[in-house]
Amino acid sequence: MSEKSKGQLLQEELLIDRENGGLVLSDEELAQASAFCEEYKEFLDAAKTEREAVEYTIRRAEQQGYVPFDPKATYKAGDKVYCDNRGKSILLAVIGSEPIENGVNIAAAHIDSPRLDLKPRPLYEEGQVALFKTHYYGGIKKYQWTAIPLALHGVIIKADGEKIKVNIGEDAGDPVFCVTDLLPHLAVEQMKRSANEIIRGEELNVIVGLHPFRDDKASEKVKLNIIRLLNEKYGIVERDFLSAELEVVPAYRASDVGLDRSMVGSYGQDDRVCAYTALKATLDCKAPKRTMVTILADKEETGSDGNTGLKSSFFKYFIADLANTFGVAGRTVLSHSKCLSADVNAAFDPTFSDVNEKRNTAYCNYGVVITKYTGSRGKAGTSDASAEFVNEVTRLLDRTNVLWQHGELGKVDAGGGGTVAAYLANLNIDVVDVGVPVLSMHAPFELTAKVDIYSAYRAFYEFYAQ
Repeated sequence: MSEKSKGQLLQEELLIDRENGGLVLSDEELAQASAFCEEYKEFLDAAKTEREAVEYTIRRAEQQGYVPFDPKATYKAGDKVYCDNRGKSILLAVIGSEPIENGVNIAAAHIDSPRLDLKPRPLYEEGQVALFKTHYYGGIKKYQWTAIPLALHGVIIKADGEKIKVNIGEDAGDPVFCVTDLLPHLAVEQMKRSANEIIRGEELNVIVGLHPFRDDKASEKVKLNIIRLLNEKYGIVERDFLSAELEVVPAYRASDVGLDRSMVGSYGQDDRVCAYTALKATLDCKAPKRTMVTILADKEETGSDGNTGLKSSFFKYFIADLANTFGVAGRTVLSHSKCLSADVNAAFDPTFSDVNEKRNTAYCNYGVVITKYTGSRGKAGTSDASAEFVNEVTRLLDRTNVLWQHGELGKVDAGGGGTVAAYLANLNIDVVDVGVPVLSMHAPFELTAKVDIYSAYRAFYEFYAQ
């Protein structure tokens, strides 16, 4: 073997060299990444809504000895608590051995994903077809939601206060639902529409049935038959839709993608890929030095507003109550805290490479991605992490041999987006975005690399365990 030239040695010393996980990870590490994703796929199938993600988290946490947080209790190092916020967001905490006034280590992900929500009065009949009217949630390409199998998830609160859980379309033998599209033969005028209006919001109507109720004196016989079936199964009447949260999501299951099985394909990986990896790191880290807090929040896809989103005060109040059990002010804890905003970034797609600035984009299979800032139009809406904190995080990942890369969310003028990082930074917390690169983000079927998923888990674990 020839010796390296002076230039080659200098390159190694001075320049950045991106590392493909398929080349730099050992066979054992690649096998660990693949094995890790088996349980992750089970989570994706079990937690297609924010409510289901919270239920899954509580079940897993209680198996590990977590108990509901009590602001009047006394806590010591190693104690494990959770705080359920209205069944739609949740906090997990493990008390560290260091004084809490030194701050806490936080990982914050969101568990809501783009979808179709049923309107308050969804059920109607037109042309002897029964349908649900929907209102899309989050940023979607509306045409992607037609002609695919859909499932119905959520809760209905009946007039007497009883809560009914709904999950139709997931179990073997269940019926599924569908939003129809226009056949190409008759779509001449439709295809003249702009891409954003090929399917309009009011055209995202879900077909739910055709059979009429056999009574020639009743009107809207197909609608009546559908509400009859729902009444027999759930005991509900049409009025109960007014106090319901029913979400239409893709009915297919998480799968391996590629002949080499290197990727996971599923609905809802933005941001449940980071929610799961942060949760798993939390459950696996038994005795942290600094108290660790994991946030799984709702409403990020619509701006984090509302009492279950991170613009609300539920996290700040939790920290205040936790700090108070130690006789410390909540603002003291927050001001010394550090956070990984656990959210995804856009992966380089060779088919649509023109939206990326290739030197500053994330690639599948190159590890967890550090995103110093997000935003758009000149970094609007971002917290822009400090150089000091970025250095602290990247040095930690280097020291613990976690595969990582850096990335921006596309070219400067191509668009942009945001995460929950800014809302946590507004509490005087050091924050940087750390997450998994995703292909086809916000589509009904998103792709992630198993190497990147496992690298994200390791990043969150090492952040907690340091």
